[in-house]
Amino acid sequence: MRGVTGDHYFSTEPATSADRRTVVFSVEGQDYSLTSSAGVFSADRLDSGTAVLLRKAELPGPETGGALLDLGCGYGPITCVLATRAGTASVWGVDVNARARELTSENAERLGLADRVRVAAPDEVPDDLTFAQLWSNPPIRVGKEELHGMLRRWLPRLAPDGVAWLVVARHLGGDSLQRWLVEAGWRVARHASQKGYRILRVTR
Repeated sequence: MRGVTGDHYFSTEPATSADRRTVVFSVEGQDYSLTSSAGVFSADRLDSGTAVLLRKAELPGPETGGALLDLGCGYGPITCVLATRAGTASVWGVDVNARARELTSENAERLGLADRVRVAAPDEVPDDLTFAQLWSNPPIRVGKEELHGMLRRWLPRLAPDGVAWLVVARHLGGDSLQRWLVEAGWRVARHASQKGYRILRVTR
């Protein structure tokens, strides 16, 4: 991928020069044009896993309220789609990468969503906040231990009737992650499969 040498998308402070570019995509007839940059996840295009997630999961609608979480928001494609569709919900875009957070904030502001989008580092999210929905294309490449730790931290933040939507590539452990979640006490359904990706629906 162009522009990420020396950095990972989960670096907290990417050292690579910004080298901004525009990513254009559509979700259910709505067009989005977002600014991306080197040093963030899938900087040149909408990631194929994210595209499958937004195509196959049950997107929120105008009636969806409460707080929604985009975990590992990158430059903000999921955050912006959720905030566009769920006009009364607040949407939290959370990422360890400072450049990603800056881009998500800018993209939300340009789309007129800034009043309902909150962008934060993980430790900046209020401890007492629970989420009606959690959405994530989780960073599988950080390793199993770190990935499991991230999910152990955030899945319990779901409201009692909340739902999490995860996309994981089958060849990167989508099926083993489903088994691990079930063993951890979560109800997990394989909602859809497409292009080698699993869409997992996780509830209490």
